[in-house]
Amino acid sequence: MRKVFQADLQQIGEELIEMANQVAVAMDRAWDSLATVDVDLAQEVIAADAKIDFLQNQLDERAIDTLALQGPVASDLRMIVGSLRMSASLERMGDLARHLAQLTRLRFPNPAIPEKISGTFAQMAKIDIDIAKAVARLLDTRDLQIATEIIELNHELDRLHSSVFTQVAADDWDSNAPTTVDVSLTSRYLERFGDHGVSVARKVTYLVTGEWDPTEI
Repeated sequence: MRKVFQADLQQIGEELIEMANQVAVAMDRAWDSLATVDVDLAQEVIAADAKIDFLQNQLDERAIDTLALQGPVASDLRMIVGSLRMSASLERMGDLARHLAQLTRLRFPNPAIPEKISGTFAQMAKIDIDIAKAVARLLDTRDLQIATEIIELNHELDRLHSSVFTQVAADDWDSNAPTTVDVSLTSRYLERFGDHGVSVARKVTYLVTGEWDPTEI
């Protein structure tokens, strides 16, 4: 019975890593669709989000079954409950990538993002992709230095997010209202993607150390 339990825990861990890898791909492709106004690619990102949702449902069902049948305690219980919360964060990251792709589709054939601010968003998207990839490595290795790196990347993401609103509020901002809304939403989606990555990193830190961070997002 213990071998079955350990196999279930390993499978849950592998499914979390797979989800993290999938959301990294989703953000990469979603940003590409937005930057190049590629509506076909956007549609692929939107459709692929169903796979991330499926992975979450599969993981959550496995975790709940393990809780019900195995009665884990201490660190094993933390692992299973933490996995349920991490899968929710990863699923939300996939949703945020999908939102970017949906914005591409909504504004096609016109670009949703003005060229004058696209460089900032390109930086934010790259950081998000780096965060998602780092989350996958963290889940695989439990190396807490990676968790620190994720938090530092998110600080830079927050700085860029603030700079977007500085540009939008500037006197020389001349884009119309729909474009301004698109810019604000895009910045928010990119910023929240990173926040969810930090949330996963802090949960992994808790699993490793047993110490809960009260500032967790």
